[in-house]
Amino acid sequence: MKDCQKLVSQAKQGNTEAFASLYETVYQDMYRFALYTLKNPEDAKDVVSETVMDAFAGIRKLRKEDAFKGWIFKILSNKCRQVLKSYLRQSVELTETAIDEASRDGNIKAASRRMDEAESAVIRSIFFTLPGEDRLIIAMHLFGGYSSKEMAQMLDMNENTLRSRQSRALKKLAEQMKD
Repeated sequence: MKDCQKLVSQAKQGNTEAFASLYETVYQDMYRFALYTLKNPEDAKDVVSETVMDAFAGIRKLRKEDAFKGWIFKILSNKCRQVLKSYLRQSVELTETAIDEASRDGNIKAASRRMDEAESAVIRSIFFTLPGEDRLIIAMHLFGGYSSKEMAQMLDMNENTLRSRQSRALKKLAEQMKD
């Protein structure tokens, strides 16, 4: 942890090697988070790259050195949200006619895939009704596999507060899924 704070301090002073070392410590977690969120390897790579560029450009604005991981994940979460919104704008309209045409063409898998994509779009849209930090908490836990303790440290938050917010957010999601 002290090494990470030292690297952040050096990166804030313009040391590109220090930033590269920081990037190495979070890359796998960032990519896994983006991949689970977007379900598209190319988009996940693009989002991680954009996040790293933005983080590098803005690292001097980071107030607390020990908040680096939470800070970069917030940037990543926002980038993922933008991509997911673009997915929703590109949604495929599923009509009985389209499904019938696909099945006549012998393309049942394609029709099924479009139905899965539409269902995923609905789930994503419900997910993004949560406040930003709640989304980040849920995504870090479900997609990133982080424990409450790890997330609390990354987000500079009390562990009990984090668990409480996570519980409320999951209840909201469950209620909206019923509607």
